Amino acid sequence: MSLRDIRTLKTGDALPVLVMPPITRQTLAVYCGASGDHNPAHVDIDFARAAGLGDVIAHGMLIMAYMSRCLSDCIPQDAIRTFGTRFMAVTHVGDKITCAAHVLEKEAVEGAEMVRIAVTATDQHGEVKSRGEALVALG
Repeated sequence: MSLRDIRTLKTGDALPVLVMPPITRQTLAVYCGASGDHNPAHVDIDFARAAGLGDVIAHGMLIMAYMSRCLSDCIPQDAIRTFGTRFMAVTHVGDKITCAAHVLEKEAVEGAEMVRIAVTATDQHGEVKSRGEALVALG
């Protein structure tokens, strides 16, 4: 879907779903290095257990990155004006994240036509890990 295609979006329309492979310890280690987030809760099992987590957990921002990819796979990045999320649940090693997005509404913002898009990340059990919204320019 290109920018030209998104001009036809209407309330309720869905964007293509993004299904990511299960999160592995390697995923977390690579993301740790790329993001600079070296919190041991994400890579050190002994630290995670001592903190009462049982095992390492995924970075919330990794899940947000997946949600961003769900948008940017079909919407040019320069059309995305705002994007924010709220983290709802911890993501564990082995979780398979699926991101889905749909148009909430069309609106005019400062004279420009925009769409507000809801994005949700869920795991293989249907547990919502994060919810977000993006404001996307149509022109």
